[in-house]
Amino acid sequence: MDRKAVLSEKWIKASIIGTTWAASEIVLGGFLHNLRIPFSGNILTAIGIVILISVSYIWTEKGLFWRAGLICALMKTMSPSAVIFGPMIAIFSESLLFEMSTRLLGRTIPGFILASALAMSWNLFQKIANFIIFYGFNIVEIYANLLTYAERQLRLQFDIVWLPIFVLLAAYIIFGVFAAIIGIKTGRKLLAQRQDAQPVNTTNPMAPFVPGNDTRFRYSIGWLSVNLFLIIGLLAMLNYLDWMYWSASVTAVVIVWAIRYNRALRQLSKPRFWLFFVFITMITAFVFTKLQGEANSLAEGLLTGIRMNFRATVIIVGFAVLGTELYNPRIRAFFLKTSFKQLPLALELSFESLPSIIGSIPGFKSLVKNPVSVIYAMISHAESRFGELSRKTSFQRKVFIITGPSGTGKTSLIKSLIAHLKDGPFRVGGIYSEKIMANDTLEGYDIVDVQSGEREAFLRITAAEKLEKLGRFVIFPGGVERGLLALEKSKDPGIRFVVIDEIGALELKNRGWSDNIREILNEPNKHLIFVIRESALKEVLEKWNFRDYAVITVSGTNNQEVLQEIIGQISK
Repeated sequence: MDRKAVLSEKWIKASIIGTTWAASEIVLGGFLHNLRIPFSGNILTAIGIVILISVSYIWTEKGLFWRAGLICALMKTMSPSAVIFGPMIAIFSESLLFEMSTRLLGRTIPGFILASALAMSWNLFQKIANFIIFYGFNIVEIYANLLTYAERQLRLQFDIVWLPIFVLLAAYIIFGVFAAIIGIKTGRKLLAQRQDAQPVNTTNPMAPFVPGNDTRFRYSIGWLSVNLFLIIGLLAMLNYLDWMYWSASVTAVVIVWAIRYNRALRQLSKPRFWLFFVFITMITAFVFTKLQGEANSLAEGLLTGIRMNFRATVIIVGFAVLGTELYNPRIRAFFLKTSFKQLPLALELSFESLPSIIGSIPGFKSLVKNPVSVIYAMISHAESRFGELSRKTSFQRKVFIITGPSGTGKTSLIKSLIAHLKDGPFRVGGIYSEKIMANDTLEGYDIVDVQSGEREAFLRITAAEKLEKLGRFVIFPGGVERGLLALEKSKDPGIRFVVIDEIGALELKNRGWSDNIREILNEPNKHLIFVIRESALKEVLEKWNFRDYAVITVSGTNNQEVLQEIIGQISK
C-alpha cells in the first residue's frame, strides 16, 4: 500500500534521516556489540550526531531533528533485542536535545557543539538513571558509602563523591565535541560536492530487513494490562513487604512470563547479568559490613543486594514483556487510524527504504579509516533516496461526492463513469447498488462488485421477520458480505479508483460500509467517488471529516455534463 502521497516534504526528509540513523544502529550496532567493544553506545551516538549535523547542511527545515529521532527510536521496536525501551528513550532524547540546542544557538558551530555535547552526555545521565530505576536508591547509598570509605583509606581532605561523575561527564563532552567536528566537516564536504555526488556503491549488501510480527504468538490486550499491573505490584512488594513474599512472588511471575514470552528471558540468560547479580550482592554486603559494623549488617547487606537484583529482574523482564505485547497488530492499527497520520506513514516509508540504506553502509573498517567519507556516502545516498521518493509522491488524489434527490440518475451516472474508467489504464474497484424492478414496481437493490461485475441481493421489500430491517427494506446478509469483500479487494495498490454508492443512514449508524469508508479515506493513492444521499450529506461529511473534496449535485438533466467534469478532473 502506497501511503506516501500525503506525507509532507519535512516528514519524508525526517523519514530518510531517521532510517539512515536506524540503519547505522542495526548494522554497526550489531557489529560493535558482538565484538564487545567498550563504549559501543557512545560510538553509535557519535554516528547519529554526525548524521544529524551533516544532513543539516543540505536540509534546513526546523523540526527535522526530533522527527528523525522519533522515527529512529520507533524503528528500534523492530530490533530482535529484548531491550528496546532504553535505546528508544536515548535516541529520542538525544534528538530533542539537538533540536533545542540548534533552536537556541542556530545551526552554527557553537550550536552544533552544544547539541553534540548534550546529546553525548545524555548517555551518562541515562545510565545513572537506569541504575537507580533497576536497583532503587540503595545503589546511590552504596556508591556514596564506597567513595566515603575510599576517602578515609586514602586520607583525602576533600569530597570525591562527585569526582568520578565529573570525570566521566568531561570525557563524554569531549567525545561529543569530536563527533560534532566530524559532522561539520562532513556537512561542508557534502555541501561543496552536492552537484557532483555519484551513486553510492554498496560494499556490504545485506538481505532486506522486513519488519513483521511473530504469527505464532497470540497477542492479547488483556495480557498487556495484566503485565503492567504485575510490574507495579511487584515493585511495591519489593519496597514494603518481607523478603519471603517478594521473593516468592517475583519468582512465580517470572516463571509465568518465561512460559509465555521466550524473548523476555534473553537478558537473564546472559552471563553478564549473573556476574553483575553476584557483584551487586557482594558489594552491598561489603558496604553494610565495613561501614555499619552492626551484628546483622552482613545478613542485611546480602538481603538488600538480593532485593536490588530482584528489582532489576522485574524491570528488565517486565519491560521486555511489555515490548512484546506492544507488537500487537491491533495496537498498531489503532495508531494508524488516529488523526496524527504523518508518523505511521513516515514509518511505513522508512521500512521500505531501510534495505537500500543498509546496503549503502560501508564496512566497519572503512568507517575507522575514513569516517568523513563513509558518512558522506551515507548522506549522499539519503539525498538520492529523497529525490526518488519526491518523484513518487506527485500523485494528487481527488475526492468526488455525487449527491442529488432520489430518482435523478445517480447510479446510471456511476455506471457510465465506471465503464469509461475501465477503458483506461487504471483498475477500478468498489461497489454500486442497482435497483431491482418488477412491473415498474421497486422490489429492492442488488450490490454489484465494480471490479468483477458479480452481484448479490442486498435490500428487498419482503415480510421476512428474521432479517434486519432498514426502513421498508430488509437487509440480506449475503449482499453485505459481497459489498465488504469488494471493498476489501479495493485496497489493492493496483486499483486507482474506488467507488462507493448510496452512503446513508446505515453508515451513519456505524454499520454497512462505515469501517471501509474510514479505511479508504486513509488511502491517498486512490481517487475516490462517493455517492451520498442528499438527506444525509451534511452528517456524512461531518462524521468522516472529509477534506479536499468536490460536491457535485445531479439533477437528472446535467448527468452528461457531470460525467465530463469528473473525467476532466481525473485526467489532469
